[in-house]
Amino acid sequence: MEPSRTAPQPERIVPMRLQKFLARAGAASRRGSENLMTAGRVTVNGIVVTELGSKVDPLVDEVAVDGKVVRLADGPVTLMLHKPAGYVTTMSDPQGRPTVAELVPAADHPGLFPIGRLDRDTTGLLLFSTDGELGHALLRPRGHVEKAYTALVEGRPSAGQLAHLREGIELDDGPTLPARVELLEGDAARAALAALDVPPEAPEGASHQYARACSARAAHRSVVRVGLHEGRKRQVRRMLAAIGHPVLALHRDTFGPVGLDGLPRGAWRELEPAEVRALERAVNR
Repeated sequence: MEPSRTAPQPERIVPMRLQKFLARAGAASRRGSENLMTAGRVTVNGIVVTELGSKVDPLVDEVAVDGKVVRLADGPVTLMLHKPAGYVTTMSDPQGRPTVAELVPAADHPGLFPIGRLDRDTTGLLLFSTDGELGHALLRPRGHVEKAYTALVEGRPSAGQLAHLREGIELDDGPTLPARVELLEGDAARAALAALDVPPEAPEGASHQYARACSARAAHRSVVRVGLHEGRKRQVRRMLAAIGHPVLALHRDTFGPVGLDGLPRGAWRELEPAEVRALERAVNR
């Protein structure tokens, strides 16, 4: 039978806008791809292309970012880093401070970016990706992906203070969502302290507060585990300071369904396909 004249036709992938090609190839998000182009970092067949809306034929044209050829078949890359203290979460720093970009294979994956931030003194799990859509979904302000932290704090929070955090607490940028909060004791606290691995001496460039944590390991302090469904700037630190128990050291244990699982501090690895799928399910993509 002759096919219907109105039958939908498959989408052609050629030619396509250059920024769309870069996003599909995992070089960056669509907006990030535009920034790569306007910065003069993208070439097509060896020629720098900065004009947004320029088109390429993925079957013929060779597209490169910072000299590295990218292809649709390459696909996005998502990896995790066990971040040490003393590094700022940015891919470059005008002040010359150590950055997490020095710890991951950024040169091998153009467009790689950190998903969210851990401040300079915070250690633990930090995700990176070239998949802009996944990164955006994981960072939605009121998303449903829990991030779990272990905090070494001054003093001992009372049951009432912990209940206040669980219900939501007022900060200078508005009330927080209810949080999962637990005071760790006994073996659980000792295991958490080992994971925090606060050294006897602070690393070079550490803040005064982190230096105090290193020099006062035997002082009166407690270990608190906090699970958040938000990602405001320095939120765990601000929440615990608001109840009168400043954070001395902070470590992120998990990001949604993904954990460090023995990854050494300062090391990175690519996520397994099953881990990426679990993240995608967690944000209902």
